[in-house]
Amino acid sequence: MTATTVDLVDYADAMRRYDPVIGIEVHVELGTLTKMFCPAEVSFGAEPNTQVTPVSLGLPGALPVVNGKAVEYAIRIGLALNCQIAETCRFARKNYFYPDVPKNFQTSQYDEPIAYDGWLDVELEDGTVFRVEIERAHMEEDAGKNTHVGGATGRIHGAEYSLVDYNRAGIPLVEIVTRPITGAGDRAPEVARAYVQTLRDIFRALDVSEARMERGNVRADVNLSLRPTPESPLGTRTETKNVNSFRSVERAVRYEVSRQAAVLDAGGTVIQETRHWHEDTGITTSGRVKSDAEDYRYFPEPDLVPIAPPREWIEEIRAGLPELPVARRRRLQGEWGYADAEMRDVVNAGAIDLIEATVAAGTSPAGARKWWMGELARRAKQDEVALEELPVTPAQVAALQGLVDAGRINDKLARQVLDGVLAGEGDPEAVVTARGLEVVSDDGALLAAIDEALAAQPDVVEKVRGGNLGPVGAIIGAVMKATRGQADAGRVRELILERIG
Repeated sequence: MTATTVDLVDYADAMRRYDPVIGIEVHVELGTLTKMFCPAEVSFGAEPNTQVTPVSLGLPGALPVVNGKAVEYAIRIGLALNCQIAETCRFARKNYFYPDVPKNFQTSQYDEPIAYDGWLDVELEDGTVFRVEIERAHMEEDAGKNTHVGGATGRIHGAEYSLVDYNRAGIPLVEIVTRPITGAGDRAPEVARAYVQTLRDIFRALDVSEARMERGNVRADVNLSLRPTPESPLGTRTETKNVNSFRSVERAVRYEVSRQAAVLDAGGTVIQETRHWHEDTGITTSGRVKSDAEDYRYFPEPDLVPIAPPREWIEEIRAGLPELPVARRRRLQGEWGYADAEMRDVVNAGAIDLIEATVAAGTSPAGARKWWMGELARRAKQDEVALEELPVTPAQVAALQGLVDAGRINDKLARQVLDGVLAGEGDPEAVVTARGLEVVSDDGALLAAIDEALAAQPDVVEKVRGGNLGPVGAIIGAVMKATRGQADAGRVRELILERIG
């Protein structure tokens, strides 16, 4: 029986009978100006094969030179992940043939990584902290990019021909490899997602990468195996390659749990292989039988000398590390006065940077949260974009709340102002002026609208004079309608009660 001929087992059912073990390999492209071993420029979206040199093309006689900034970035990552930094390390050749690897080997690190024996605490959505042990973080170079033309899937199967772009070949990478992650139980998908997301946040905080998953700056290979009990030996694992979104990491783990459980329930054997993740269908499909380390015939790179970072340099880098995301979140939560659940919602929405910038622009933490987690979150969901992709800046949100605080607009009018800002009509002040949205504060104009509303509803007036204040809302509503929502409802109520006496 093969892994492709079975039905899926319900995830909850699988969890009752199997213990999942995950392992995650995360590759991050470093944000250096040039490639790992040559001076070719690094930038996203350039014309194919315009950012290459003889080294990145693997031409005979071309010799590599290590990018010092990439080494520094790798050390920064290792220190942030509580790793030991090697006194000396070296590069190795990982030998395999593939069209996007022009040298027929990848320059990587094997038995002597630059960083090892680390750990990272990740916080789950309910506040639970789960520790992930890190085996190593090593330097290597990226491969090129294959584009398969023709066919329905964009993959090599069924394509008419393939094109290779070597612009990405040789871009510096750090690969972070966990030890087997055990003890997560049915929360394994959530742990995997939180771990990758925490890493992404750390990369950005360290300023070592743009860390944009949609561009492939961060890619995760997700390993998973099942065993009958936590005491049983590890099962055979599969490796789902190049998963490039947090949601997909979580979905890939859940799918592989259900798929492998079905294979084992049917008496089959899980094949050690790489698998492809399909975002559109939410499934994995078989790639190739997984190679073991010895299959790559690693041997030391003869054209590069070992790297021995001085201890003084390492300590200088350690001293210069920025505040890391977890510590920053705790500090900001204390400064903003958010409850734990409120802060988790902010973090999960990816709004922490936006709120911090909005507060820095002059509004209160409560006001910033109101807009980003309320109306703007709704707009982002409606438009199916991330919050930061909305065409509004933190400064504009702060200005919007400033107009509300000053009494010039109310929340209802503020939403109309926001419509204008999002439509590109300018800053809030300009939208208020152009659309004539400022609150009517002239008592004379309000009294005219109030008198008209009172004359139209004499029965309500009598009820209010008799001591029943409930019907006042009907008069207020009529005045708000007459002023197109531009009156201060509180002031309208005061004037109505004064008028009625």
